[in-house]
Amino acid sequence: MTTAQDGGRARRSPAFTIGLSLIALILFCGFGALGAWQVYRLGWKRDLIARVDARIHAAPVAPPAAATKADEYRRVALTGTFQHDKAALTQAVTIYGPGFWVLTPLRSDDGTVTLINRGFVPSRTAVYDRPSGPMRITGLLRLTEPGGGFLRSNDPAADRWHSRDVAAIAKARGLGRTRGYFIDAERTPSPTGYPIGGLTVVQFPNNHLQYAITWFILAAMTVGAYMLVMRQTGKDRQG
Repeated sequence: MTTAQDGGRARRSPAFTIGLSLIALILFCGFGALGAWQVYRLGWKRDLIARVDARIHAAPVAPPAAATKADEYRRVALTGTFQHDKAALTQAVTIYGPGFWVLTPLRSDDGTVTLINRGFVPSRTAVYDRPSGPMRITGLLRLTEPGGGFLRSNDPAADRWHSRDVAAIAKARGLGRTRGYFIDAERTPSPTGYPIGGLTVVQFPNNHLQYAITWFILAAMTVGAYMLVMRQTGKDRQG
């Protein structure tokens, strides 16, 4: 989009200037909007982390009848009797290496069943503590994990569990009325050392500040490049 040569210098047409200005404006607005969105996400993520942290360190409350994302990591306490013969082992990777979570049904006096993640064991044949009688359990409420693990589906028929799918485990074990979530039990002393509880990882990726800075830098670079081209265009016209 240039005019004829004038003294060896190519002159930019008005259409070129208008087109370049529109492109620069679109890029600047786009990068700026993305940066602003990341700033919003940063505030949201910090608020989420603060709320979850408050739940984790709060005094335990009674478990709800049903749970949503607003209840995840809420500290709860409940009583009941373990049904060790109906426990399910689900695959786990922890600071102790690969192994299994021990998900044991806890039946309350009213007949309601809650799956309790009692903690980690290194193998299917590991010997772990199996307390009897009424128990009081304190832990963090966790949402069910339907569908299996990464690229691996649960196989109830073979008793192979790659995720903590509450509904599927309850059905496979014939547990009856079961809450739709499970509880990560806090760590308690165990004569055998297993299962190891209290291994819940509460961590939220928070890279929004870096992303925001990147988008704002790109917006500034767009302005700089536009001004440079326009300055050169002005020199061409003066020549």
